[in-house]
Amino acid sequence: MENQSIESLARETMQKFEVPGLAILYQRGDADIESLFLGTDATGKPVTRDSLFIVASLTKLATALSVLRLMEANEIALDDALEKFLPDARAAQSGVTVRTLLCHISGLPQDLPNEHELYGVAKTWDEIKGECLKVALERAPRTRVLYGNVGYGLLALIVERVTHKNFMDALRELVLQPLNMEGYLGDEPPRAVMQLADVRSRHGGTDIEPYNSRYYRALGLPWSGLITDAGGALKLVRAFAGEPKNFLADALRREAISNQTDALPGGYGGRFDYPVAQWGLGTDLKGDKKPHWTPPNASARTFGHAGASGCVAWHDPQENISWTILGTRTADNAWLVRGAPKIVEPILESAHE
Repeated sequence: MENQSIESLARETMQKFEVPGLAILYQRGDADIESLFLGTDATGKPVTRDSLFIVASLTKLATALSVLRLMEANEIALDDALEKFLPDARAAQSGVTVRTLLCHISGLPQDLPNEHELYGVAKTWDEIKGECLKVALERAPRTRVLYGNVGYGLLALIVERVTHKNFMDALRELVLQPLNMEGYLGDEPPRAVMQLADVRSRHGGTDIEPYNSRYYRALGLPWSGLITDAGGALKLVRAFAGEPKNFLADALRREAISNQTDALPGGYGGRFDYPVAQWGLGTDLKGDKKPHWTPPNASARTFGHAGASGCVAWHDPQENISWTILGTRTADNAWLVRGAPKIVEPILESAHE
């Protein structure tokens, strides 16, 4: 009955918001993963268990995990100053630490100031990371939660300087392989990636279109470029939930899903700014945020992330339920915040049956 309800709600969301296809996985505790695959991508290719998606800002979960793994190895400390690793970064100012970068309170702007020009010509991650080093603080650290990409570019650079490897290789060794997940960052996958509908960009339909182009996939952006399947997306949020058990020590893992931003306001901007914007070490914490990408019956302790390409991955520790939804339409028409949470409501309700 529950599965019928979930499929009905999923199909309703697809029809109402013109989402061509969905991949849905959810897991209760250590029980078997339950799944639902519906529809196609923007070109008519069926969505299956093996479908690869570019997961946009779910990438930040993976980047944060790479930093946390280096903390486990005593290579990085949470309150190390940015200056310790990147003295050449313009943002390496007093109060800017690894912690403030992970939870978006460093004072950096949301994106590279010249992002439109930068993405309008063929660039590589090696060139873009140089741009990250040039970005100045927009405000004093620890004064507002300002969700953004630049801080995660700097975190990737810290990983590179600590490991003496490019970020793509370091991520593979620190996160993707230990989690036994299929994932690609900067590498073209061996099979086609789901093509997304409704890419709103002046470069739409060109060979540098965001998300859908080989060019964009090759950038390997540590804040938005990861390619994985639904199982991989679920594994990223499950890693913060303690699975597998030997991946992160419990103390650090608990810290990562605890509020790091006190009662600071802020958030993503616009209608997604909040009076209190709780954030963990890489994880968005639901708290009292409204609107949000989680259903109303998800607990305030729910953590995870959303991605503008049309995807979410969350875990509710109160119910011990994890879920991911990957769609083949970008989030620009608001389906991800208005439709996707309704699909999850019966999953969480079933915990009380």
